[in-house]
Amino acid sequence: MLRAGGHPARFHPRHMHPHPPGRSAQDRYRGGDGLAPVRHNGLVAEPGVQLRSVTDSDRPMLRWLIAELWGSEMQAVHGDLLRPAELPGFLAEQAGRIAGLLTFRTEGGALEIVTLNAIDRRMGIGTLLIEAAVVQARRSGCHRVWLTTTNDNVDALRFYQRRGFRLAELRPGAVDRARVNKPAIPRTGDYGIPLRDEIDLTMQVIALSRLDLTAFRPDAGNAGGVGEH
Repeated sequence: MLRAGGHPARFHPRHMHPHPPGRSAQDRYRGGDGLAPVRHNGLVAEPGVQLRSVTDSDRPMLRWLIAELWGSEMQAVHGDLLRPAELPGFLAEQAGRIAGLLTFRTEGGALEIVTLNAIDRRMGIGTLLIEAAVVQARRSGCHRVWLTTTNDNVDALRFYQRRGFRLAELRPGAVDRARVNKPAIPRTGDYGIPLRDEIDLTMQVIALSRLDLTAFRPDAGNAGGVGEH
């Protein structure tokens, strides 16, 4: 996913507070309430966090939010140009405020996570959204979930591997090649690491049986998960 109008670091575990027009960050975005986790529908849950599918009425807000978080509405990765705000996705909300966003697309029996943002870190939002994507993949008959990040995004690499993803492919110089067409892509990424390469991570999944399909529905008031993000 583009950062600052640049190249993908598509899974953003940083603490971010975007400011919607006319409202403060505190009014619009707030994380969890710090309560102890509970179990809900087989997921580790943070009380008060609700998960729902993105709807068409969310699109204008999502276009603004994606641009605020990533620096551009249009994102480029592994040769594709994408508009995440137009894709399917999940929103995590708490007390009517956005706590996180995941967008995805499905193709060829696989679900690709395009963006993942936890507005507040260490509230379990990222874990919840990952779990929702895995369930969606299983419901859709997909055999794997995958994603792309960049070589400097070591926090994301740690986050995904701790949640069952495995390194699948390294594309050396992919960011450098994209920079030819997008000079705004920074040359230095997180922790002062040169921003050069793309890395794919993947998780194998098993399709749900028809009896399992009712076990988890994102629009049925599920609570959020706990984890690092």
